[in-house]
Amino acid sequence: MTSTPVGHDPHPVCATCGTQYPASPEPPERCVVCDDERQYVGWQGQQWTTVTRLRETHRVRVWQEEPDLHGVGVTPSLMIGQRALLVRTLHGNVLWDCLPLIDDEGVRAVTELGGIRHIAVSHPHYYGAMVEWARAFDAPIHLHAADREWVCRPDPRVRFWEGDSYLLGPGTTLVRCGGHFDGGTVLHWADGADGRGVLLGGDIINVVMDRRWVSFMYSFPNLIPLGPRAVRTIAAAVEPFPFERLYAAWEGKVVPEDAHGAVRRSAERYLRAIKD
Repeated sequence: MTSTPVGHDPHPVCATCGTQYPASPEPPERCVVCDDERQYVGWQGQQWTTVTRLRETHRVRVWQEEPDLHGVGVTPSLMIGQRALLVRTLHGNVLWDCLPLIDDEGVRAVTELGGIRHIAVSHPHYYGAMVEWARAFDAPIHLHAADREWVCRPDPRVRFWEGDSYLLGPGTTLVRCGGHFDGGTVLHWADGADGRGVLLGGDIINVVMDRRWVSFMYSFPNLIPLGPRAVRTIAAAVEPFPFERLYAAWEGKVVPEDAHGAVRRSAERYLRAIKD
């Protein structure tokens, strides 16, 4: 195992998955997120960095995806490569999923769009530097209680919700799907796509290269499939919610139309494919 010193920033960040840990003189021996079979330890062994160090080579970028929906990403891409999404509403903005980096430029851009009232994250692979973002905007972080054990940097701003759904505000609903993680969550935004609805899926419901379809996996990097019960549960969880468009965790991974039908058809196709 190799290990990169933390330097002056006391909060270690895993250089493979981007998860930030509590302040310490030395980084942990292992990243618990990467040690899990749904993720992986980098081929060069466990490596560590910090938000401060990342700012030297990377920056936060903000762009518009559609009216009242903005992508928030890191350039150049690093680690898992995900981007967050900022949903603008009359009742306060929601940052969906998170990044391993925060910088002054990103904070300014998000502030100009109305700031952040709530942060919600689909599952532990995208926790990143969520505490840094929450502190910058004095916002609570909403995580499903089933994933409590994966919070590597505890903070009073982290709030755990339970059950099958949680209303952040009028038109923004967190929906527990499970699957990839026990607390795997998606966000339904009722006013998106000109009122036809948008689903923000992280990779709980992931858009594939043929963007008419989605898929469901226990581990994407290690190609471990989900069983039929889990796939049926995911499809059933989002069935009651109307949505025309679906955004996954990466820029460009979008089902632009008939996304509700795409989830249903994709679940049926998946179940046919794994049938004995």
